[in-house]
Amino acid sequence: MSTPRAASRHPPGGGASRLAKPARRRPLLNACLRSSPGCLAWLALALCATQASAMSIRELRAIEQLQANGDLHAQYYLIGVMEGALEANAMAQRNGRKPLFCLQGRRLTPQTAASLYRAELLRNEGVYEADMPVELVMTNALSSSYRCAD
Repeated sequence: MSTPRAASRHPPGGGASRLAKPARRRPLLNACLRSSPGCLAWLALALCATQASAMSIRELRAIEQLQANGDLHAQYYLIGVMEGALEANAMAQRNGRKPLFCLQGRRLTPQTAASLYRAELLRNEGVYEADMPVELVMTNALSSSYRCAD
């Protein structure tokens, strides 16, 4: 004879229910919510940062060719990539690491981004595959055009 408790754990037909799973605990999230609201913002930022992915050379070419104002969108993207590389290089220097490239007082203009990118692709034709990130090309362009004096 079965008890009412045992009968409630199993659905009719004798099989175990797939829907009745114990609730999963999230200790990091719970601790974060209890500690401070800034922690939740940090977690949200970390989740957003892990979702970002680099645009490939193929994707940038497709934007240039297929979209209305595609060349303008590509130009803005290259400017952002160049500024990101400049900031990452400056941060490396602030943290005591050797810089990848040295501007030595020179200023880069927004128009410089596209010319650096295209010159790097021409200089190393056949080296870069279409699935490689644009950021790699831009970083290599900056490091080869603005070498540091060792």
